[in-house]
Parts: sequence; structure tokens; C-alpha cells
Amino acid sequence: ARHSVCALAPPCRVLHPRRPAVFRTVPRDAMRIEKCWFCSSSIYPGHGIMFVRNDCKTFRFCRPKCHKHFKMKHNPRRLKWTKAYRRAHGKEMVLDSTYNFEKKRHAPVRYNRNLMVKTVQAMQKVMRIRQVRKERFEKQRLAMQLKKRQTSAQKEASKGIDLLEGPNKVKALQFQKTLAETAKTRSKRKVKLEKVAAASSSGAGAMETEE
Repeated sequence: ARHSVCALAPPCRVLHPRRPAVFRTVPRDAMRIEKCWFCSSSIYPGHGIMFVRNDCKTFRFCRPKCHKHFKMKHNPRRLKWTKAYRRAHGKEMVLDSTYNFEKKRHAPVRYNRNLMVKTVQAMQKVMRIRQVRKERFEKQRLAMQLKKRQTSAQKEASKGIDLLEGPNKVKALQFQKTLAETAKTRSKRKVKLEKVAAASSSGAGAMETEE
């Protein structure tokens, strides 16, 4: 054979009869993982369905279920099992500075090895930071849900204070007081916000008259 490649693990040695030996590092974990257009789940190489429209735009789907919903022109924001629904209803982290790094930049950059190494290291660091923030966001969201469930039960208890006896009655009275205090603070905030909005609108009108 003219070309002979060794069967060792990477980095492997490529031999050529007229050229010197060249060493190339081939990372084992390097693969392109696509995203499903409909549900935003991961599509690994050799899996999924690709649909090419007449205008040459490509759509990738992880399974026939997503492909059928796409053909029926269903909105992914209305189906609870999609990422779009979860993001639209505040179930996943959306507004975060780590997502700014994934934006497409059409400005061409000249190849630089040091820049490439630093970029890969920065990507790994950003992914770690994003994972930590996602876990924190999930904990806060679940804590808020638990708090809402507790408050609904406590509201029911505070309605029937006369029927309660013993320490439960004392707890219900305390919760009733806290509810009244929170209602007062909310009403004060609303009044402040209305005043600020009125002041801003009047200032804008004055500027228009001056112009």
C-alpha cells in the first residue's frame, strides 16, 4: 500500500514514502451535536431526521413525533414537553450573560492557535458556570412552588380560625397578620410605581411640547 496508517490510539503516525512523518492529534470526543428544531433536544451523529425546504433551509428533528408536529404546523410554545414552552413559562433559565457567547458572529477571524486554545478553555469555563446557575435557578423555582403550596394551605386555615383550637389557632392568627402586612407593602409599591409612571409620562409630554 502506498499509504500506511498505524493502528495505535491517537495521536497516530501517518507515513508517506516521500514526505517526513507527521503526527496528528484526533480527539475522540469531538462530534457535532445538533439541536431539534421543534423540542430543542440533542441529536447525535447518525440519528434524527433532516428536512430540507424548497428555499434550502434545513430543519433537524430528533424523532418522528417532532417531524409530524412540524408538518401539521403546530406551535412548539403550546406543547408542554418542548423547551420553547418551558422557557416561555419561566421553567428554565433564559436571561443570563452566558448565553451571549453562543451568538453567531459573521465577522471572519484569522486562524490563530493560541486564540483557538483560549477559546476552547473559555467555552468549558462558561459551560461550568452555566450549569451551576441552572441548578441554582431550579432550586429557587422549586422553593417558590413549595412556598406557594404552603401559603394556599395556610390561607385556607386562616379563613376558618374560629373552627381551630390550640396551637393551630395561634399559627393561623400569626399567618393572618403576616398576610395583612404583605398586602400593605404590595399596595404601597403599587402606589409608588403609579407615581413614577405618571411622572415619567408627564415629563415626556413636557419634552414634546418644548420640541
